[in-house]
Amino acid sequence: MGGKDFSALLGGIATAVGALIAAVGGVMVIIAGVFYLTSAGSPERIGVAKKTLIYAIIGIVVGLSAKAIVDFITGITK
Repeated sequence: MGGKDFSALLGGIATAVGALIAAVGGVMVIIAGVFYLTSAGSPERIGVAKKTLIYAIIGIVVGLSAKAIVDFITGITK
């Protein structure tokens, strides 16, 4: 019974943190767009914008799948 409560607690935390990470990732996508628009054709600045966009997408994917990751791990440990 205590394990079920702990699993629910972890699930709630994962949902909240995942939503926060996904929101920050969305903001980072906008920042990457601003970097790209203000690059003025500079290959270095375009590279920074691409890296920012890639990391933002990775963050969004991890944030949106945080609950699934926690559910998978708690399913294994039962």
